Amino acid sequence: MRFTLRYPMPHGGDERLLTPETIALVARTAEDSGFDGIAFTEHPAPSAKWLEGGGHESLDPLTALAFVAGVTERIRLLTYLLVLPYRNPFLAAKQAATVDRLSAGRLTMAVGTGYLRSEFAALGVDFDERNELFDEAVEVLVGAWRTPAFSFQGRHFTALGQTQRPDPVQRPHPPLWVGGNSRRSRRRAARFGQGWTPLLIDEDMSRTTRTPPLSTPGALAEAIRDLRELTEQAGRDPSALDVQVEWSRLDDVDAGLPSIVDAVGQLAEAGATWVVFEPPGHDVDATLDVVRSYGELVIGQRAGSTATLASTP
Repeated sequence: MRFTLRYPMPHGGDERLLTPETIALVARTAEDSGFDGIAFTEHPAPSAKWLEGGGHESLDPLTALAFVAGVTERIRLLTYLLVLPYRNPFLAAKQAATVDRLSAGRLTMAVGTGYLRSEFAALGVDFDERNELFDEAVEVLVGAWRTPAFSFQGRHFTALGQTQRPDPVQRPHPPLWVGGNSRRSRRRAARFGQGWTPLLIDEDMSRTTRTPPLSTPGALAEAIRDLRELTEQAGRDPSALDVQVEWSRLDDVDAGLPSIVDAVGQLAEAGATWVVFEPPGHDVDATLDVVRSYGELVIGQRAGSTATLASTP
């Protein structure tokens, strides 16, 4: 099991979390505490109503990851999620390749279609086209990174032998993880992805995020079996795909770290290979303490359990 730290936003808490000094400190603390990845989410233009109703602030993920690349050494850098329909795919390819270069090949792109209708309107993107735009963007990303002179007729653009140089460090391209709980998302991951990243959420949250509910580790296990079958049908090796899961129980530090350890174990049994943890953002010192404790008592315990199993005759 591997662990991703989603960078905490203040949400009315400690504004120092938005300073370069604190971002660097949190990133280095996560790396030193055993986290395998650090992630930034994306909402470039959410509505005030959404934000006040339980939404969250965000930094631009690729910009933030480029900064983190310069203050860390090994931790992977995740967009979580990058909403591909918001961007011209050639611009997304250039930004991503730049981060991959600056980090010496540490970028993982978790990507999604998006769900905030008002945000699409503010950015001038047709909400009803989001699935088609997503699929088009993936085709362009992969094609532009692999092809010296890439031509493509898009829905709203024409490419006549465009080039993307310099290439990303990772070849043939940085890993693409597909976000979303739907079977359509799993089909996409099976067809071209290197990972799938679902949410364990109930009916209420599923209506907000416009993705089907997936509420228990048992349901996750069934979905992962389906992913593996779809991957085999696509002629690919299902064991090569990562599954990163976000679950509110993993963030509930008030319930105690043993509860989080138990939740991680349930997800591992279901077939997850990565889990997401977001520490509290009300106070920088508390954030750092929780990250260190998580590293010692959750990541360390999982690593110890794995080592014990590996050494058992």
